[in-house]
Formats: sequence, structure tokens, C-alpha cells
Amino acid sequence: MTFADALILLAAGVLGGLASTIASVASVVSYPVLLVLGLPPLAANVTNTVSLVLTGVGSVLGSRPELAGQRSRVRRLGLITALGGAAGAAVLLIAPGRAFAVVVPVLIGGASVALLAQPAIRRLAPSAHSENSAWRLACVFAVAVYAGYFGAAGGVLMLAVLGTMLAEPLVRINAVKNAISGIANGVAAILFAVFAPVHWTYVPLLAVGFLVGGYIGPRLIRHVPVQPLRLFIAAAGLALAVKLGLSAYR
Repeated sequence: MTFADALILLAAGVLGGLASTIASVASVVSYPVLLVLGLPPLAANVTNTVSLVLTGVGSVLGSRPELAGQRSRVRRLGLITALGGAAGAAVLLIAPGRAFAVVVPVLIGGASVALLAQPAIRRLAPSAHSENSAWRLACVFAVAVYAGYFGAAGGVLMLAVLGTMLAEPLVRINAVKNAISGIANGVAAILFAVFAPVHWTYVPLLAVGFLVGGYIGPRLIRHVPVQPLRLFIAAAGLALAVKLGLSAYR
């Protein structure tokens, strides 16, 4: 790894951490950078997932006040997302590497569309007794499977599902999202660390960048309009999806 590569990795981590804070789309920023640095699609994905682990830990620690009184809820939903994250990671490891290269443009494009729809999604109101709804719990599991498999904008999707389940302020729902999404990502990362081609030389710098970006992100949001940033990230994600699609499907 050259010094320039190290700087690029660190910058990608910081920008990914910012994107995660603003819109839960860290992977839309960091994954393509790993591709540019020469990693194959599968290796880039698993390296990115392992690097994101500390970001999940940091977000949970930062959300402790909002998680107060929600321990049993996090434990119950966390079990579901742990199983989902493991299932998604297993699918990635078992399926042919070519399959991931083919499907990832669709996943990035879908993540970008979900990001554009985020304000409307947040207006969905939970109905009575929806927290124990079987189909909503199934949706939590499905999002966790996606998070274990790839995960870009998984936080947006998880927040959308939880927003229809929990009669809580958004900040408390977001704290639950941080905790249970972190569990899904952590379980997937453990499996990838053991069985997948993680490029460990890339992980420390990317992880440090994620931590820095996640730390300064909330402070930046107080002074920068979020909507233009959301539109920019979504547009960049759609452009990336088109580029990867042209390469994968030709």
C-alpha cells in the first residue's frame, strides 16, 4: 500500500462516517473507493463490513441516553437481526463471487432511491400493537439479511421499518436502529473475518476514518443543510450503480 492509498482510505472512511451520520449510507461512499484501489467486488464488500464494526460500537455508545429503558426491546430485536446478519453473510459466502458483482449495482441503486425517499418514509406512523406484528418483525429480519449481505442504506431501510413499529420519538427509534443494525453488521463481520478474503491492511485506516467521520458528523449537521447533502449522495450512488451495471452486464 502506498502513502497515497493510505490517505485515500482514511479520507474514504471519514466521508463514509459523515455519510453514515447524515443518511446511513457509509458503504455507498467507501465501497467504490475500495474498488478503485484494486480490490475485487467480494473482497471490497467484506473488508468494508469488517471496517464498519467500530462505527457501530461508537454509535451505540453515543446513543446510550436514548437507549435508556429499551434494553428488552433491543435484546429481542437484536436476536432477530443477529440471525438475519448471519444469514446474509452466509448467502454472500456460499453464492458465486460473480453473483455479487451482478447484483451489487441493483443494491446500490436501490439504496440511493431509499435515501431519496427517506423523508417520506420517516412520516410513516406506527399503528396500535405494531411492535409485535409478525410481518414487521419479518421485515426487520429481511433488512438484517440485506445488511449482512451488502448493507448500503441498510440503516435507512431499518429506520423505515422501525418507524412503522415503535411509537417513540425519532431519536429513540434511531438509537434502536443503531444498536440492532450494529449487531447484524457485527455478526456478519465475525463470519467474514474467519471465512472471507478480508484485506486486513486496509481495515485499520478505513475504520479510523469511519470513527472520525461518525464523530464530527453530528456537529457538521448542525451547520450544514442535510437535504442538499442527501441529494448529492443519492445522485452519486445512482451514477455509481449505472457505472457498475454497465461493467457487470456487458
